[in-house]
Order: sequence, then C-alpha cells, then structure tokens
Amino acid sequence: MTAATAGRIGPNAITRVAEVLPALLGEAGTRALFDAAGLGGHLRQPPEGMVDEAEVAQLHRVLRQQLGPAVAGQVARSAGMRTANYLLARRIPRPVQWLLKCLPAVLAARLLLQAISRHAWTFAGSGRFQARAGRPCVLTIHDNPLCRGVASNRPACDFYCATFERLFQVLVHPAVQVVETHCEARGDPVCRFELRW
Repeated sequence: MTAATAGRIGPNAITRVAEVLPALLGEAGTRALFDAAGLGGHLRQPPEGMVDEAEVAQLHRVLRQQLGPAVAGQVARSAGMRTANYLLARRIPRPVQWLLKCLPAVLAARLLLQAISRHAWTFAGSGRFQARAGRPCVLTIHDNPLCRGVASNRPACDFYCATFERLFQVLVHPAVQVVETHCEARGDPVCRFELRW
C-alpha cells in the first residue's frame, strides 16, 4: 500500500449497495439512507474512482443501524456478489479466467490469492490484508476499516465474504464456501475468512 492509496477503497463498496437497496427500500428509502450516511451525492453521481474508506464504513454502519444486522448483512452480501460479478466482467482478463478454470483447484486458488493480495489496497484500504493458500485458504484483514467503531455479536463482513466466495466459486471451484471465523466488530483481533471446498 502506498501513501497515495492509504485509506481509500474502490467505489464498488458504495455503488453496488446503491444497486441493491431500491428493491428493498424503494428509490425514496434508498435516498433517505444514503442521506443519513452523508453520501447522497454518491447516489446522485456514483463515484468512479477510489473513495475515502470512512465513507464506505459510514454507509455500512448506517445500513446496520437502520436495517438491523440480518437485513444489512443480506444487502452487503448482494452488493459483494455484484462486486465480484463486476470484477469478473471488467477487471479480470478473460485469458486469466480461462487459465484459472483449467488448473487444479489448489493451484488456481494459490494464483488467485496472489492476485488478490497484489490488489488488496483496493478493498482493504488502510487495513492490512494477508492470504495463505491451503485447505482451507485463510484470508485476514487487520484493522479492517469496515469494522472500526462497529460492535456486533455476529461477524459483520458479509460484503467481503460474498465477494471472495463468488470469485472463488467461478474461478477455483463451484463448491467454495467462505466463513468468517473471526471479526473485529465482534471483538476479535482480526477479521479472518476461511475458504473451503
């Protein structure tokens, strides 16, 4: 992570939430929620570049406050799946996808984790991301910006879980499941994700 990218996250963590909410809250309810998060401008003109991680954290905090943890988790999961679909359609080159799908799952997972680690600054912001290949693959985010100031009795990183799960199901093995075993929002020292198939 460089100084220029510290504390910034890709816009999908905002724009995909904006795509999911109208089916649940309607256009007016979506506007009200974004306004409550202080992000009404992002709804009117979706961000195209990196955004301040504090804005993303605030949106996900307001989701939990206004919708409750279960529904907010469903919204975040849907947004995470849409984020993965966006990455598959526009960011991960087709030849790379083809290669990963042809490889044995363990090797494909190792290569995909290397690529994710190189681009972790786009989703972990100022947090520190680490990945370990194996069975299971283990991903961790230390000082996760989406968990700062959040207290929850359940893991709160549904957005990340869904994004990782969808990418690995498409590119590594269709049976991949991601479980967040530790979460800073729950008081754990790190957010930890296990990927199993």
